[in-house]
Amino acid sequence: MHHAADILLTLFVIFIAAQIGAEIAQRLKLPGVVGEIAAGCVVGPSALGWLTPEQILPGTPLDVLAEVGVVLLLFSVGLETRLDDLKKVGKSAFLVGVLGVIVPFGLGALWAHGEGFDWIKSLFVAAAFVATSAGITARVLQELGVLSRVESRVILGAAVIDDILAMLLLGVVSSLQGGGELNLQSLLLTLAGAIGFVAIIGWGGTKVMRRGSGWLEKPISPHSPLTLVLALCLGLAWLSTRFGLAAIIGAFLAGMIASETRQREDLEHKTLPLLSFLTPFFFVITGAKVNLSELASVDALVMLAIVTVIAIVSKLAGGFLGALSLGKRSAAIVGFGMVPRGEVGVVIASLGLAAGVFNERVYAIIVAMSLLTAMVTPPVLAMLLKRGSTAET
Repeated sequence: MHHAADILLTLFVIFIAAQIGAEIAQRLKLPGVVGEIAAGCVVGPSALGWLTPEQILPGTPLDVLAEVGVVLLLFSVGLETRLDDLKKVGKSAFLVGVLGVIVPFGLGALWAHGEGFDWIKSLFVAAAFVATSAGITARVLQELGVLSRVESRVILGAAVIDDILAMLLLGVVSSLQGGGELNLQSLLLTLAGAIGFVAIIGWGGTKVMRRGSGWLEKPISPHSPLTLVLALCLGLAWLSTRFGLAAIIGAFLAGMIASETRQREDLEHKTLPLLSFLTPFFFVITGAKVNLSELASVDALVMLAIVTVIAIVSKLAGGFLGALSLGKRSAAIVGFGMVPRGEVGVVIASLGLAAGVFNERVYAIIVAMSLLTAMVTPPVLAMLLKRGSTAET
């Protein structure tokens, strides 16, 4: 009982911290997600210590709860996204996804090599600059109610492409770092599997659902449509990991499939309470994972500033150039929407630390960069989107 009581107290602390942080951020005219991440930094091991490092390690109950939260977030985003809408921005999304990987990877590798890493290790460090955190941007777009805008559809489409390329890139650099030979055939099979999964599930699933979604109402329970699509969400989230993709990609596809049902609006309404409860855990725990003590020196702060600037500028440039056909303002919105690294950068940094690619200090800097990009982007993105809406009216 004592252990269960401790867990409940921890959940209480995280949830209240998230609400306070979001409230403060919104009163400062910032998106609530910024306050939730900042709250995680405050209650985490580096500040108040109400969360211990052991509690937020990968695979722990809190980490799993955070993962469920972001899975549901991307499912709800998928519910507001139609396949036909993504098709309309396919070319722009592809260019944004590709350039958003190439530019950050190149600049990240050059910076790491300039810091004294050999080229193989530099490529591993550069991989942490690559993958966009769809969860951060999706939450901001959802808060602002702009998921139907063309820029939002480009960002979400590019995030899927970005994840596939980042997964492939990480496989390449991990193989090189481990001293193994680069197996081109294996990588091509992995890439084909990932693309095939997204295409078959995304295209095939929506086609099937369009033909008839009455089966969702066949069970007696009035909640059956919600429970069945949530089962689909969890199943596809798991399946996407078997193809080397992030769980959130499968969740997004599940939401996109469910958006084709006639129960769409009812499903959106019923998922709101779940999102209100679970998604704050993801953002607070993301903030709690930064080790501020490793940054307590001028050299470390200078390095962090340089890394963060490179991370922001490189993603912004890749996204902006890829979306330039939409106009400069829209391209800037897309560029900033691709900037947050969030949990993806943290995961790659953890792999690098475990493999001995870099020390605790560089790890802390990469994690802090991931979180800073996640905190800096939302207010800028909100400002650009609000100005765009004003200009259209």
